Amino acid sequence: MLLLVVMALISSALGARLAYWQLGQADELRRQAAAQLAQPVSAEVRRGDITDRRGTLIATTAYRDRLVAYPDLLGPSARERVARRLSDLLALPADETARLVASFERRAPYVVVARRLTEAQSANARRLMAEGELPAVELEPVAVRFYPNQGGAPRTTLASQLIGFVTEDGLGRYGIEQQQHSVLAGTAPGIASLAADGVSPLPTGADIELTVDASLQLRIEKELYAAWVADRALRVSALVMDPYTGAVLAWASVPGYDANAYSVTARRSPERFLDPIASQIYEPGSVMKMVTAAAALEAGVIELDGRVVDDRAIIFGGSRVRNADRKGMGPITFADAIAHSRNVATARVAARLGDDTTSAATALYDMWLRLGFGRRTGIDLAAEAAGIATSPQDRRWADIDLANRSFGQAVAVTPLQLAVAYSAMVNGGRLVEPHVTAAVNGAAVDVPEQQQVISAQLSEQLRRLMAHVLTSVPVLEEHTAIPGYVVGGKTGTAQFWDAASGGWATEAFNYTFCGFVGREEPDLIIVVRIHEAQPTVRTKRGSVLPEVQSFDLFRRVAQEAISVLDLPPLAPDQVPPGPIDALPTPTPPAGDGGTDPPGFVEGTDAGNGGRGLSPGGP
Repeated sequence: MLLLVVMALISSALGARLAYWQLGQADELRRQAAAQLAQPVSAEVRRGDITDRRGTLIATTAYRDRLVAYPDLLGPSARERVARRLSDLLALPADETARLVASFERRAPYVVVARRLTEAQSANARRLMAEGELPAVELEPVAVRFYPNQGGAPRTTLASQLIGFVTEDGLGRYGIEQQQHSVLAGTAPGIASLAADGVSPLPTGADIELTVDASLQLRIEKELYAAWVADRALRVSALVMDPYTGAVLAWASVPGYDANAYSVTARRSPERFLDPIASQIYEPGSVMKMVTAAAALEAGVIELDGRVVDDRAIIFGGSRVRNADRKGMGPITFADAIAHSRNVATARVAARLGDDTTSAATALYDMWLRLGFGRRTGIDLAAEAAGIATSPQDRRWADIDLANRSFGQAVAVTPLQLAVAYSAMVNGGRLVEPHVTAAVNGAAVDVPEQQQVISAQLSEQLRRLMAHVLTSVPVLEEHTAIPGYVVGGKTGTAQFWDAASGGWATEAFNYTFCGFVGREEPDLIIVVRIHEAQPTVRTKRGSVLPEVQSFDLFRRVAQEAISVLDLPPLAPDQVPPGPIDALPTPTPPAGDGGTDPPGFVEGTDAGNGGRGLSPGGP
């Protein structure tokens, strides 16, 4: 009886435990069993499309095949045979073939053989599977990022630095893809929605419409590529922007890269991923003379037709500031000093901004800040640089610092900051916030309210001064005039610090042009930069010009923009007066054999004996 009781108790305990597993834990056991038997696939998210302002597709989601295998379903003799057949299909090198064979020999339940097949590889795999050559092998469709438009240079996709790319793990890198990753991937608040039955579907990203025009972008990239080849430059960049709204219409740099094959660029030239328009700073040279002019005209220390003496040089202790041609033009108007890009005359006017160097430096620095230098513009792109603009309150400027900074040395900016500053100088004095995103899922993006940073009257003076620059110097007028349109702008040529040689580069220079083109008023701001180009034209002392000059490239870009954006010319009698009228012609003083008649010398603004942004400078 005792034995029967013990057996009954054991049986009851076993029954209770069995009931616990079969009834109480049935759902959880089914889930675990299904997880062990299920094929390990990942939920693919369809990333939102990127289009231009006209709806042209720039980035989209395409589908490619992933090649997978189930070695544990194969017999011993078939494993190595199938692995080597797959190796032949993919043209794998010997070491990768050995790893693939080893994974099959281990009877792994699931092996990813190739994450992304080409169309030809997919077709061959399907044929071999149908013929029975590849048992226990399947093709799984996976979403991949695809950039359908060829860029303006060989082996590039359109606007590669602006757009960026998406890695295999689905993360946006650089440009729009990184800055708007959560929106495009569908993880931003308010982007994903619930299905009708209350079950959350696979997330789908929002579509983004850009302000950029793809047709204009392509044409400009082609122009930049031609200049890049001709000038033997490190890079060539251009930016076209609406000066009233900050909408970017074209954003191009050469050389770019193929975003569909970003891994190739990552191995060979990863520096091409960095955007030179918003992420790289440099000393721009004489284009900053317009900022000095803005400070001087606002302070009333000189008028456009006021006189300033342009000597061969100014000495500050042991340092000397000289003009590019090492000569002086004597007493000239301030407008002509800017037009002929005279360093000495500009430095003299900058010194008038205050009673002493510190107060003058403070006035110039204040204009820098108001026009957007020394801080980020707020553009909706990743990795924007703030630039370098040293405050005289944080570090006192010496006389030579004020002189050098008045013509664009010892200050570092981005081309984007120049576009913003020049926009304010011609649009009535308002600081725009540049942007490249026009709409998300069809809803227009709000544009921030603009701040008035200079007066409308000063803006009009600066616009007329820019027009005077391009009409008073014959070579500039010849190379920039566009019949039926008003144009204006300023050139800049500057040396750069060569870390390899430990000094200022002497065989290559940075060339910049900032300007506007329009009909009754400026319609577009255009900034071009030729990075570290090797000059081929040396017409006179101090004149160092590349094969394709910055003002030539400006006109080419302007003409492409006029054509694509449909800006018809005005009749000659309708074009408003642009240049400053009735300014006297500069006359060299008697006895100064070192002066030149009015002409144009596009020379370097560095190497004056002052301190720039070198390791030894501020």
